[in-house]
Amino acid sequence: SLQWETLGRQFVEYEQVAPFLIPEEQQRRLLDFLPLFLKAWEQSSGVIIFPNIQLLASEVSKLLTKEIKRNLNGKPAEEARLALEQLLQQKGEAEDGHLLLKSVYLLSQMDLRTMWNIIGSGLPAALMQCLYLFFTFPLKKTSDDGETSEDDAQTQEMLVKIMLNMYREEQGVEELLAADKLQSLIIATASLWDQCSHSWKVPTGRVLRTISKAQTKTSIVYLQAVDCIKIAIQNLFKLADTLPACDVCEAASIVLCFVKDSYPISPALLTEFENNDGYQLLLKILLRCEGLQENEGDPYLDEILDMLTCLTTCGKTELKVSGNIVHPQLPHFDFERTRSSGMTVKNLQAFQVLQSIFQKSNDQHLCGRILAAIGTIWAWDTVNFFLLEWTLQPINQFTDIIHFKPHPVQVQFFRLVESIVLDLSYVPHEILKKVQYLIKENIVPFCTLTALRCLLSMTKKDLLFSDIFRDSGLLGLLLALLRKQAKILRKSAGTHLPGLEEGTEKELNAVMLKMVAALTVGSVRNTVVLKDYGMVPYIKIFLDDECYRSATLSILEQLSVINYEEYMSIIIGALCSSTQGELHLKLDLLKSLLRILESPKSHSAFRTCSGFNGLLSLLSDMEGALQDPPSGLWTAVERNCILELVFYTLQGITAALHLDPVNSNFFQRNGLFEKMAEDLGSLGCFWTQGEWQIPLSLEKTRTFAEFLDAAFCSSEPFPLWLKNCIWILNFLDHMVKGTLHLESYFKKRKPEMGEASRDDQEALQAQEEHPVVFKRSGNKLPASACRLRGNPEEKWEMGDCAIVHPGAVCVMVRLLPKLYKEGHSQLSQEIQCAVVDHIQSLVKSEKSRQVMCGSGLLRTIITSCQDAFRNESHPLHLPLTRVFEKLASQAIEPDVLR
Repeated sequence: SLQWETLGRQFVEYEQVAPFLIPEEQQRRLLDFLPLFLKAWEQSSGVIIFPNIQLLASEVSKLLTKEIKRNLNGKPAEEARLALEQLLQQKGEAEDGHLLLKSVYLLSQMDLRTMWNIIGSGLPAALMQCLYLFFTFPLKKTSDDGETSEDDAQTQEMLVKIMLNMYREEQGVEELLAADKLQSLIIATASLWDQCSHSWKVPTGRVLRTISKAQTKTSIVYLQAVDCIKIAIQNLFKLADTLPACDVCEAASIVLCFVKDSYPISPALLTEFENNDGYQLLLKILLRCEGLQENEGDPYLDEILDMLTCLTTCGKTELKVSGNIVHPQLPHFDFERTRSSGMTVKNLQAFQVLQSIFQKSNDQHLCGRILAAIGTIWAWDTVNFFLLEWTLQPINQFTDIIHFKPHPVQVQFFRLVESIVLDLSYVPHEILKKVQYLIKENIVPFCTLTALRCLLSMTKKDLLFSDIFRDSGLLGLLLALLRKQAKILRKSAGTHLPGLEEGTEKELNAVMLKMVAALTVGSVRNTVVLKDYGMVPYIKIFLDDECYRSATLSILEQLSVINYEEYMSIIIGALCSSTQGELHLKLDLLKSLLRILESPKSHSAFRTCSGFNGLLSLLSDMEGALQDPPSGLWTAVERNCILELVFYTLQGITAALHLDPVNSNFFQRNGLFEKMAEDLGSLGCFWTQGEWQIPLSLEKTRTFAEFLDAAFCSSEPFPLWLKNCIWILNFLDHMVKGTLHLESYFKKRKPEMGEASRDDQEALQAQEEHPVVFKRSGNKLPASACRLRGNPEEKWEMGDCAIVHPGAVCVMVRLLPKLYKEGHSQLSQEIQCAVVDHIQSLVKSEKSRQVMCGSGLLRTIITSCQDAFRNESHPLHLPLTRVFEKLASQAIEPDVLR
């Protein structure tokens, strides 16, 4: 503060005596004061406490302006350029010019009033003359040090910053016109770009862009009066044939800035640009940018495209077009309510440049930027899509040539087409017809695939597209193509044919199936069309390939809506004919079956198509699958994948029995619970090798719920055979209570094909999700499995009765003697006791015992556990007797009681 007070007093003294001093002495005193001022600035971290700062700025700026003019006066251009360089550089003893430049640089960063004082000194015009000379006349290397004098980056940066600060103010632009050099500099950038000072190209561009943004009515009239834009365009036409494309873009972008930025004030420069073939110039320049390496020519190429996009909204009058809205349209579309935001297309000439570039170029970057520009124009105002499509028809015309473009451009184009429906809620019938023709011709398979994905996304938006694409013939086209592919698959019969079903072609088949699936979802009429085409036998062929299976199952599930029997016949037949190793096929078929069995109307068809026997045959085919260690084919299969198959098989049976007395009676009457017990017992984890030793006493006893927690939700080591047995008993426990078909124990796995594609991410969720198996080495199952299981003793109590399927209790009893493993006698007996106690808890209520009557449980206890039942010293004797007594009190089975 003291230092600034001292400087303040010194400057007041200077003000008082200055009027009485000769100019040379006045100048010397000011120059002597400035070093002290700069030192104080540096020591105070840029914080100035100086009351006469505006006057100081004015005095210093006037002196700098005077020095610049003195060095320019009467000298040829190159000599003047050298004199300015020497004036402003920090070299030798004469550093007055640099001292003034640095002082103005610091003062130009102060408040607006200070800036106005600098502008009023005449400095804007003087520095414009400097910039013109620096840009136009590059200095040659000096003989002293071999370096160019323009290499002082610090001096250059200060000079440029001063100009940027002055010229961003309209007052600064008005003042610089006095130098009559603005139009000269603009024209120089358009004619001497290859001859100018290389180090001044970027700074000159920065300064001119700043001036462009601050244009005034006066500056526009000035530029128009000297034909600045006209001359610049003529010069750029010449440069466009000789200079590298990136250099021409840089020069042209400066001129285009003045045209675009001036329009809100006056259309004069735009009119001059248009009258002198400005759009043809841009088209020529932009087409020369084909083949540029990535990022080469940026950001100037992108800048030109951005400004050209903005020019599409620059026009005197609104476009008046009346289009013919083709119906049907989406329910919520109403063109009459489409409101204009003001950012509407008024300049079709500018847009035609964009359109022509896309039509003439196959360059990925250029075409991609054009599509992005069109998307931007649509985003400005929804009306713009209609204004353009009903006049120039860009998207309609682009569809004819899109297959010639690079793959990324094809993807971007069809996303743009997709947005017409998804974002504008409009159905572009004419465009869709052309897209459909593109699919039919299939000139470029990747383009066909991308187009079909586009239509698939639309189809999922609204059921209306199911009717549109049926009536347009697309559904019939896809069915014909799929029939052809199915015949090829059937003919190959699992053998690999060279070039068949590879890459894009295989993806195309998958998307065609997904498209047919989407067209049939919720559309009985389309499903009938598929059936009438005789496609069902051909659709079945695609089940064998995992990448086709999801969509194929979706189609077949829609078929069930009109014919449950045909669906059941196909699915049950496929399950029964699948090989032992086709576990994923079986799982996918079972999950599809479960979705259909959610409808009670499907249960009768399931029964009449031998569904129960078909599912039980899956269990029969898994004999020895859970043996430890595994053998044969099962050594290559994850243990939990096997358990998953058991789970979904039992789920299917439970779903078919759910709230269906006819199916329940059929299952019971035909001894299928006994068959289930036999098949489960042969899986390999249950004991099947004769007698086993019974320990005299148990060291500890645990409940069935505690066994579940210990096996799945704790770190306690557990034998693998027992884990498998407990899993199956847990499934049966839920089956007893009628809730197994509601459970979900297994994680999801992604389909192998198309995981990264946008289409697969959007596919029907129920059909796209598959379980993921747990690693064999990971014996501890995820917490989610424990969480879903809950506490069996508490979770499933349903009023007074927890038993829905009493036959499943009989299955548990039949497996009871098989809960044994040599070397684990103590553990075997403990789990047996836990299971018996659990069964006893199930039949503790009178209503439960009534449900169990006629289930054959009494006979099952006698035949399956007769050794324990008759031997009073057997640990299971007492709990089994209690179960028997509870049931016998309600039983109407005299033969069993005898």
